[in-house]
Amino acid sequence: MNLSKTELAAVMDATRRLTRARTTDSMITFDRQTIDSAGAFLIGELERLDQTLHAPLASVTWSRDIDLREDVSIADETSSFTNSSFAAAGGPSPTGKSWIGKDANSIQGLALDIGKTASPLTLWGMELGWAIPELESAQKLGRPVDQQKYAGMQLKHNMDIDEQVYIGDATLGLYGLVNSPKVTNSSNAQTGNWATATPQQMLDDVNELINSTWAASGYAICPSKLLLPPIQYSKLVGTLVSSAGNISVLEFLRQNSLANSVNGRPLDIQPLKWLYQRGASSANRMVAYTQDQQRVRFPLVPLQRTPLEYRSIYQLTTYFGRLGAVEFVYPETLGYRDGI
Repeated sequence: MNLSKTELAAVMDATRRLTRARTTDSMITFDRQTIDSAGAFLIGELERLDQTLHAPLASVTWSRDIDLREDVSIADETSSFTNSSFAAAGGPSPTGKSWIGKDANSIQGLALDIGKTASPLTLWGMELGWAIPELESAQKLGRPVDQQKYAGMQLKHNMDIDEQVYIGDATLGLYGLVNSPKVTNSSNAQTGNWATATPQQMLDDVNELINSTWAASGYAICPSKLLLPPIQYSKLVGTLVSSAGNISVLEFLRQNSLANSVNGRPLDIQPLKWLYQRGASSANRMVAYTQDQQRVRFPLVPLQRTPLEYRSIYQLTTYFGRLGAVEFVYPETLGYRDGI
């Protein structure tokens, strides 16, 4: 039987509606649609239902990789900071030291320039609501919907912060820790292709990035942290330095990197999912930086909530806060390398 496009669409829509009317737990419902959202199911006599809340699989790492700027408040709409530049001429030599004589009556002064960088603090909010009969029914079942909705809201909030910290927001035109155009020290890795690279070549790639970033800061700040895509991180963990099998390449890099010698502590190497295909031409990227509130930070206003509102038989409350944009106080202390 041949069906027209209109008839086929009608059949597909009817099939979809029939599918929606069934649960995914092999039980039959007697209502028009499923009531999974209320947490009520038909349970067999020999069925043991696990009451533990199993939330969707998700992982956030923003609190591990960046320090917060906590002086911002819900009343602020913009976060800003200043960078000062100094200029000082020498004495007899304009580029030399500021020597003066005992009878000097014309002494050089100091020039100061202060520049301000501002970023938006965007309001974030989510409303939670439930009907009182629904709440009472769910509590009687031991699965209170208010607690589960609150847990879901917290997960959403953390996932939004995670994305904002690492890659920013395309809609707002903001960038994050791993893709900012303010970080000009960005190029391909010296060797790259760690799938076939030797441990020494991997170490050379890491040291080249660290040394380049250290030099860009005028050898003032040597990066102490390295973020890698999960695939490359797994490669380091699972590969031994030699057939002797003494240590992994990961431990080899931590102990033998330039950062360990300069900073006096092993290089902090962490996996990060946001680096997968984040570089130029969808290449994998690694990031070296110094995790310090004085170098790079993220403004965050913690969540607040409105008083519980009763509307008919519904209870409503709204959680709100502000998410800023990553502040690169010293962007020269970060470096990107692609193609690893």
